[in-house]
Amino acid sequence: RPQAEEVRSHTRTTTSSRSRSAPSRLVVQGRSMEEVNGEAAAREILRQLEAGETTINALLGPLYDKGESATIPLPRSEDKTPRPVGPEYPMRPLSDPAVAESIAELGPPHFPTLRDTYDVIAIGAGVAGLLSVIIGKSLGKRCLLIEKHYLGGDCLCVGCFPSKALIACARRAHEVKTAAAFGVNVTGTVTVDFGFVMRRMRQLRRDIAVESDGVKRYERDFCEHVAIAEAKFVAADALELTDARSPAETPKKQTVKFDKCFVCTGASAAIAPVPGLKDVPHLTNANLFNLEELPPRACLVGAGPIGIEMAQALARFGCAVTIFEIHHHLLPREDPDAAKLVAKALEADGVDVQYSVKLNNVSFQEANGGTAGGGVSYKAPWGLYSVAATLKDGSTKSFECEALLNATGRMPNVHGLGLDEAGVAYDSRSGIHIDDYFQTTNPNIYAAGDCCSAYKFTHAADFMARLAVRNAFLDAKSKHSDLLVPWCTYTDPEVAHVGKYEAELDASKIPYVTYVRQLAKVDRCMCEGVTEGFVKISCAEGSDEMLGATIVGPDAGDLISEIAVAMQNGLGMRHIAGVMHSYPTTAEAVRQCAAQYNPKLRTEAVEAALKLRMADVAAKKSAAA
Repeated sequence: RPQAEEVRSHTRTTTSSRSRSAPSRLVVQGRSMEEVNGEAAAREILRQLEAGETTINALLGPLYDKGESATIPLPRSEDKTPRPVGPEYPMRPLSDPAVAESIAELGPPHFPTLRDTYDVIAIGAGVAGLLSVIIGKSLGKRCLLIEKHYLGGDCLCVGCFPSKALIACARRAHEVKTAAAFGVNVTGTVTVDFGFVMRRMRQLRRDIAVESDGVKRYERDFCEHVAIAEAKFVAADALELTDARSPAETPKKQTVKFDKCFVCTGASAAIAPVPGLKDVPHLTNANLFNLEELPPRACLVGAGPIGIEMAQALARFGCAVTIFEIHHHLLPREDPDAAKLVAKALEADGVDVQYSVKLNNVSFQEANGGTAGGGVSYKAPWGLYSVAATLKDGSTKSFECEALLNATGRMPNVHGLGLDEAGVAYDSRSGIHIDDYFQTTNPNIYAAGDCCSAYKFTHAADFMARLAVRNAFLDAKSKHSDLLVPWCTYTDPEVAHVGKYEAELDASKIPYVTYVRQLAKVDRCMCEGVTEGFVKISCAEGSDEMLGATIVGPDAGDLISEIAVAMQNGLGMRHIAGVMHSYPTTAEAVRQCAAQYNPKLRTEAVEAALKLRMADVAAKKSAAA
């Protein structure tokens, strides 16, 4: 999220008479020397670009270099059949002033009279769309940003940000309940004001909406126009916009053309083919943050990262939580040792995880005795869900709960955009088909973010959009496959990863060595009561080149960045081991893990050379004496 950063210059100033007087300006053929020298410098840079001596990536700030991300399979097909997905929901409750203010900033009625043509049009105002117009503006382009729901996208409104605000409160509740282990005895019952927790989250979200992501700010700083509208391609270079806030009976429409268009429509919650699930109102990430009261019981269908994050948080608030997972363990994409620690932590928090389960049916009865049709309940009186399941041992059981959260993955938002009319290839599962340069099958249309990539992370969408715009206007030749993408699941403990997994290295028959440092052996972690977790780094055999790393423990998402920096810049284990870290810190675990490689630097030849060196030093001292 772009902010007005404070930059302080510490260049020494002088008050000499020479500095106070205006310098004379040399003029050559009517142009100042500054202009002449500037043009010469520009032409030299252009020559270096054309000769391959530098790159746009280097000139504008490198966004990639070395290191490879883990592969997330996302096969393409020609199947364009729409898949069931959860709908978008309006922010609620309107009785909360923070919600009303957020809506007024992020999704107000706003459909100005538009230009006929724009240099840049971004469809979708999640992070990829926002960065598309920001980078476009920095290149001097006229930009139009289109969003039919709320600016900020899932990340701000119903994803990364609100979920972490809830997790922060849940962590405090857990710390209070477990404080006795540190000699802090809390008398009486620890209670959680869930209504306050939600209001706090909404106020924080409102603050970002007002200060950073609102319509007014983007029209002022980055776009010629912002339109709260639905967009549909009507030609290879044209879009029809329909005012998203106008009455359906009398819709307002405008048609605009573009030089380059960036499709950044994101993804929606997938609805798994569980009998009855799509027919009953239920929670997804799109409406979970509308809750006003804590449901007594909650069931989670699926156990994706945000699902288990919220499962743990709800359990720590006092909700009885059951997770239904079709796999035999949680987080199947992650390191198995990491997944085991997360499962252990969830169970310690009272979460009931049902593995290798098959869901046979979901039904719902409203609080008033009716059936599904009254919508999702965000507070009492609650409806009652019944989930019929076949368990791992083959037995059947029915589970009841007041809240049902569907967390079975994401589907790209590709339908209703008129992509066929624009000549853009796509399918319902993998999304928009892009080449390695983010270009679609229409050379003037690019895509970035969840609608086209397997890396469905805010930070990945950010970098994709930056590279896509550079490619579109500067022919930067920046590749999707060159991005080194770290990620983190924000459970307690956190699980962070960057690079290749051991399973992927095994499958590719790449020889490697893995080094592990247990957090329980790190001094600061001992002080903090951390008894489990680890830093695990896999290196190419015979080298200190880091191929991948997983960290499990407190602040793992922050700690992984040190390894990501090293990998992207071609630095190895010995470089991390050779950087002094403050003591005592959890970050020492990264250095200590890396230091396990150092003994391999002491080869037989190095040992022999050291002995010879010591003999020479001793001989020189003896001679000097």
